[in-house]
Amino acid sequence: MPRNIEIKASIARVDALLPKVAAIADRGPVEIAQDDTFFRCDAGRLKLRTLSPSAGELIFYRRADQQGPKESFYHLTPTSEPDRLRETLSLAWGQIGRVQKTRTLFMVGRTRVHLDRVLGLGHFLELEVVLEDDEPLEAGMEEAHEIMARLGVAPSQLIEGAYLDLLTQQQSPR
Repeated sequence: MPRNIEIKASIARVDALLPKVAAIADRGPVEIAQDDTFFRCDAGRLKLRTLSPSAGELIFYRRADQQGPKESFYHLTPTSEPDRLRETLSLAWGQIGRVQKTRTLFMVGRTRVHLDRVLGLGHFLELEVVLEDDEPLEAGMEEAHEIMARLGVAPSQLIEGAYLDLLTQQQSPR
């Protein structure tokens, strides 16, 4: 199963970080509208990412909900009928939430740099350092820390969990 090292950080504004990311990127920017529907799943997380009416991907992943760089295992299955698949999965497993965002994607070497505007949450930086099959986690973690430093992102900005978790926390009564 493919894996990467992932970090997520809260940022003040995507626009403020955009020039810094562009200065170190090999490719990008690419603007992507994403609508992620999450389903009940005991073995990890299962989401359907809708990119357009005729393009989407079912994504299963497992990762620790902790601050800082963490290993994520994932499996992607493309679909040309995301709405029908959402309906089928909703009937079978039940939806647990939805996350809508606009993502600006850059590539810095093998690292996917996402600048995300998440509806109802705010602005975030996400790094995904794609690992080779037998590559040690530490190599990806070191790369994530280096990119964070180059972008001026402090460890105190790192967040735990997924956007879905943050939205759920925000909506639950205190």
